[in-house]
Amino acid sequence: MVAELELIKMLASSIAAVGLIGVVVSLYNALVVKPRRLRSLLTKQGIRGPPSTLLLGNIMEINKSQARTITGLAPAGEAPANHNCSGVLNSLFEQWRRQYGDVYVFALGNTQVLCVNQPEIVREITTCTSLDLGKPLFQDLDPLLGQGILTSNGTFWAQQRKILAPELYMDKVKGMMNLITECAIIMVNSWNSIIETEGGTADIKIDNHMRSFSGDVISRACFGSNFSKGEEIFHKIRSLQKLMSKKGFSFGIPGSSYLPTKINREAWALEKEVAYLILKVVKEKQEARYKKDLLQMVLERAKNGDPHQEATDRIVVDNCKNVYLAGYETTAVTATWCLMLLAANQNWQDRVRAEVLQVCKGRSTPDYDMLNKMKQLTMVIHESLRLYPPATTISREVFKDMKFGDITVPKGVTIWATVMALHTDPKIWGPDSYKFNPDRFANGIAGACKPPYLYMPFGVGPRVCLGQNLAMIELKLLLALIVSNFSFSLSPKYIHAPAIRLLLEPEHGVDLLVRKL
Repeated sequence: MVAELELIKMLASSIAAVGLIGVVVSLYNALVVKPRRLRSLLTKQGIRGPPSTLLLGNIMEINKSQARTITGLAPAGEAPANHNCSGVLNSLFEQWRRQYGDVYVFALGNTQVLCVNQPEIVREITTCTSLDLGKPLFQDLDPLLGQGILTSNGTFWAQQRKILAPELYMDKVKGMMNLITECAIIMVNSWNSIIETEGGTADIKIDNHMRSFSGDVISRACFGSNFSKGEEIFHKIRSLQKLMSKKGFSFGIPGSSYLPTKINREAWALEKEVAYLILKVVKEKQEARYKKDLLQMVLERAKNGDPHQEATDRIVVDNCKNVYLAGYETTAVTATWCLMLLAANQNWQDRVRAEVLQVCKGRSTPDYDMLNKMKQLTMVIHESLRLYPPATTISREVFKDMKFGDITVPKGVTIWATVMALHTDPKIWGPDSYKFNPDRFANGIAGACKPPYLYMPFGVGPRVCLGQNLAMIELKLLLALIVSNFSFSLSPKYIHAPAIRLLLEPEHGVDLLVRKL
């Protein structure tokens, strides 16, 4: 019996040792062998990049370069003459581009990132419909971007388009005009009240007002008569966004998403609370048989796609997060930058105001067809999105060896197209590429940018942002009402300090001196 026990102990020890060796070998392959192999395959094609360290890659130097708050770009109360956000915020990437060329490689943890700035290759990447090219796997556990249904073959992207796209086509957005107008009027009335209280001119920090407007629109569209609960949900998602932005590029560190750090614990708790609130509203709406809205349409299509309740719940929750980013935060940030640029360029503010008043012909609010006639306003929005694109990078992962141009990209490599740099490249946009000049869009996007696919504030090609139509209508209507009701200039409090917080935002907000017309 003693001998048998000793034999069992020896076998258990041997199994444990073999298991431990297996784990060590797997980790070594994932953290050392695979990154070196991928880097070697790219180096053999003449693609170079900065040396990286084990586990961290180039994360520390990237975070260090972006940690400083960007101030002093212009005197207080003024906007800069040149809007070179990429050169200021992505100085390290610009340095690498000068040193290694338009295509170079760096590392986020053990993930090899191929940064591409060659127009033809960017076109191939952004227009690729293959499911072998999809959302990077290192984003799978990001509480803000959604988890659970993100898969390695791009299924989530296709599923999301099937669920959301029918409700975000232009004809559906056109039917939301009354809702958008109502929300815009609420915001305009709030400014009127502030101005009256302040005696004719008010110093307003506009950021939260823009968020209130866009949040109101999306909450009413998604949650119908439950829109107040929708506002609570989006407020918590906003808190989650702020929390995730603190991580910088540390998400690339292997296993960092699983570590019980303070940020991760807070994020997990917020994520759980957001999911609970969304599903609670869904249950209440099902029981009360509310009028059908966007959230219920997402639910119905999710059920048709997957009958399992757990999968359906994940789809609904993750799509609500994506609606938040596409229709709420992105719209609010873009409206904020547009108003900053109009405040700093009074001639364009006057041009847009004159156009709005001429098109509306005495009507207090424009209708859908009127918005489509506002060419000057559209040009300003395009130029604002060019200089201050909400999403600064388009990111894809290769799930199978693929070829773009003359480059073979091995499986496991992540590809970046740096939107912020491409949007202001003098070789693409001309010598005034850093200037605010909406006239460049007088003949549309094709007339402003050659090739036109390098203008991509909403992405480009078949994977263009689902919320593009809704965002443009919201922006046009809100800005049209603001310029026709108020004149405004930059406040002496305004400090120009763009910062990347998942989206490209004004670090200290935008302060305007607003006067009722």
